[in-house]
Amino acid sequence: MELRGAFTALSTPFRNGEIDEESYRNFIEWQIEQGIDGLVPCGTTGEAATMTHEEQGRIIRICVEQAKGRVPVIAGAGSNSTKEAIVLTKLAKEAGADGALQITPYYNKPTPGGLVEHFKAIAAEVSMPFVIYNVPGRTGLNLLPEHLKMIVDAVPEAIAIKEATGNLNQGARVIELCGKDFNLLSGDDFTALPLLAVGGRGVISVISNIMPAEMSGMCKAFFEKDHDKALDLSLKMAPVNRAMFMETNPIPVKTSLNMMGLFPEASFRLPIVPLQEENKPKLEAVLKEAGIL
Repeated sequence: MELRGAFTALSTPFRNGEIDEESYRNFIEWQIEQGIDGLVPCGTTGEAATMTHEEQGRIIRICVEQAKGRVPVIAGAGSNSTKEAIVLTKLAKEAGADGALQITPYYNKPTPGGLVEHFKAIAAEVSMPFVIYNVPGRTGLNLLPEHLKMIVDAVPEAIAIKEATGNLNQGARVIELCGKDFNLLSGDDFTALPLLAVGGRGVISVISNIMPAEMSGMCKAFFEKDHDKALDLSLKMAPVNRAMFMETNPIPVKTSLNMMGLFPEASFRLPIVPLQEENKPKLEAVLKEAGIL
């Protein structure tokens, strides 16, 4: 399975604390109309950590139904509990997802052998393509390329990595060890373009929630060897990228979606809280400067 281009780590709209299905379907439709290459529900940006299993299954089903096979759906299904990850991966497969995003177990900080056994156990129960998610800033564990190669050799389902270290040397080493056909995806919007240059296939993106045409266009331009256009789009997104992390993700991106009129509410589930009042005019100014508002 080849994963290529820009995949949006979808934000989840809530209304009165519950999933806003109508807004979510409209948002997915807009993403596809804008040219996005794939969708990733139930990730960090989607606030899956505060959802029940039933809600995660529902979100994935809605996404799959709305996408209608037009773009692949890679559903967040990871956990620091192997048993729970199995349950969530079953939900993803039953909902019709094309693959599952599997975070390395957070807090536990397993050994390399433990990581291999974790993903082997999930695959033994639910065989579907896995995108391993390496985000040490949230998990406390950096999956080194040597250890990823151990997982890839032991688990055929592991066909990709979302590499969110922002470390180009590490990304290049993944391709060196796992081969040019391995799906290396950036999980860090700031380094999406340079990661393509060392063998990456694309990005699972936060900013593509609000700039899907630009992020997918940047990837397409790179693959078509129009490097000037790719660089121009990367530079256009750079100030917005910075704004998306002025506070903890997904606070700025969901606030932006509300400002754009795509989400009726910019509501969150605790412990995530709304954007600080003093940051709202700063965010609005960046979005206006980029032509988003």
